[in-house]
Amino acid sequence: MAGSRSNTLIVPQASQALNQMKLEAAQELGVTLPADGYYGNISSREAGSLGGYITKKLVQIAEQQLSGGFR
Repeated sequence: MAGSRSNTLIVPQASQALNQMKLEAAQELGVTLPADGYYGNISSREAGSLGGYITKKLVQIAEQQLSGGFR
């Protein structure tokens, strides 16, 4: 597994939507995202909060799609 990337997008066209979701999550959680794109200075707690929030939202979207409806 050396050298493989687990964060490669399966649907590259989703990149913009995922970036927008990340910005919205950061704003809602009060996390300041770095302008230069380097996340090394973000605390583990903030990074975990962002990841958890985004995962929760993605699961909600998937559940809505599977049930055939949107709110």
